Amino acid sequence: MSSLISVIIPTYEHAESISACLDSVFAQTYSPIEVIVVDDGSTDNTQEVLKKYEGKIVSVKQENQGSNPARNRGLQEAQGEFVIFVDADVIMEKEMLEKMTKTLAEHPEASYAYSGFSFGWKTFWGTTFNAEKLKQMNFIHTTSLARRADFPGFDNAIKRLQDWDVWLTMLEHGKKGILVPGVLFQVGIHGTSRIGSAWLPKFVYQLPWNLSPWKPVSIKKYEAARAIIAEKHKLSP
Repeated sequence: MSSLISVIIPTYEHAESISACLDSVFAQTYSPIEVIVVDDGSTDNTQEVLKKYEGKIVSVKQENQGSNPARNRGLQEAQGEFVIFVDADVIMEKEMLEKMTKTLAEHPEASYAYSGFSFGWKTFWGTTFNAEKLKQMNFIHTTSLARRADFPGFDNAIKRLQDWDVWLTMLEHGKKGILVPGVLFQVGIHGTSRIGSAWLPKFVYQLPWNLSPWKPVSIKKYEAARAIIAEKHKLSP
């Protein structure tokens, strides 16, 4: 394998977790050519933490614009043939990049490789790629290894379900993913500060909230975000 990988880490208020994230990247059995950290206007001591990695990372600091603009800024800086976006509270298994790169080398028809992961106490084992199922629900995490030539970038107007949006965009361009077996990374839970989405059990979203005079704020936000994705990609209700 000779693929060149750019690891892009958008971060906002993650001074407490980004060291563990970076250490897991540098412990990979297959090393990336660069690690780009985009600090999206953090007000904690993120910059102080990043100084420990001076010379090992490309550090970019910008005013707070949101997760997608931060990811896109990193993408602009990237030089690799492959890119992977890693949230700042993700801890990668040592063989993650090696396994993903090997899978894409063996499957040139795939534009990106994804895996199972754990989120807090919940484990998501991964689902075999299925285009029709992807139109119904998202089962692919943002932290997936993509061929840069096939990757469209993130829509800065999308504030939630950004990963689903980008995979659907790629699907519309005829691009598909491939599952790498196993749980290859862990995602921390850091409340409202993390770049990503909170997880609730599947059944919560399936409850008949339309029959209730009240629904949780998280459900309202999810329904609103899903409606935006559905309209953009012309998905069935």
